[in-house]
Amino acid sequence: MKKVLLIYGGVSKEHDVSCQSAKAIKENIDTTKYNLDCIYITKNNEWLNNNKKIKNIIEFIKQYDVVFPIIHGTNGEDGKLQGMLDLFNIKYVGSKCGSSYICMDKQRTKQILNNYNIPQVPYQTYQKGKKLTIPFPVIIKPANGGSSIGIKIANNKKEYQKAIKNALKYDKKIIIEKYINAQELECAVLEDKKLIISEVGEIITDNNFYDYATKYQNNNAKTNLKANIPQNIQIQIKEYAKTIFKILELNGLARIDFFYDKDDKKIYLNEINTLPGFTTISMYPKLIMNENITYQELITKLIENT
Repeated sequence: MKKVLLIYGGVSKEHDVSCQSAKAIKENIDTTKYNLDCIYITKNNEWLNNNKKIKNIIEFIKQYDVVFPIIHGTNGEDGKLQGMLDLFNIKYVGSKCGSSYICMDKQRTKQILNNYNIPQVPYQTYQKGKKLTIPFPVIIKPANGGSSIGIKIANNKKEYQKAIKNALKYDKKIIIEKYINAQELECAVLEDKKLIISEVGEIITDNNFYDYATKYQNNNAKTNLKANIPQNIQIQIKEYAKTIFKILELNGLARIDFFYDKDDKKIYLNEINTLPGFTTISMYPKLIMNENITYQELITKLIENT
């Protein structure tokens, strides 16, 4: 049997989400094919195996055939962990170092995809003293982050200043986007013998956007695994998702999120997640399972395609 090492936890603000994702993987992995072991990284960056601190991390990891990193956010989704594994020729699930870094940094993603005419909401990068050129309302996001942590909507200057201060707790680089009242859409991509592009799903929430509390605490958002959008928009989004996956040289999996503005009938890229949530309520597994692939089969495909 293949020896698989699941790495989860980590120092990012998404630590708890990572633990939930890891729990779901541990409960669903095919134990007739894989011998699973784990490294849990504490919030203080201690690397533990069975509650014991690992003395030589690299030598420990090299015992395994494949690493399954499920650390969302800083140090896990930004290319740092992937770069370390690459240095020692260790196989792992997901995108390589460079692609992971680009997708984690929303500004870099926007700059690259702008050259390929992928439609994006008007934005600017925050600089102290620089005038805001986008009319209110705006949405403020840490450039390097996920799970909607640190994101706020500002309707006026006072709210804007407060939102910037909040976002700076999570990142030094801040993205400011024009707020649009649009449907939040998600498309899952799985790399198998050929790319599997899921149907476009929709997030329906009472809030102005799909925030952290709605995602992981209140559990009051509704998901529609086939979004209520025109068929031509569904087809266009799936084509964009496929194109983006190839342009950015992604591997294994990705969840690519879009906005659809019903008023102007336009699609906009929202963001790309190279290690999307794997919890039991996460959209990525749901969308793939909607393609007649079980959760266990999804895990198997990801491991086998490293």
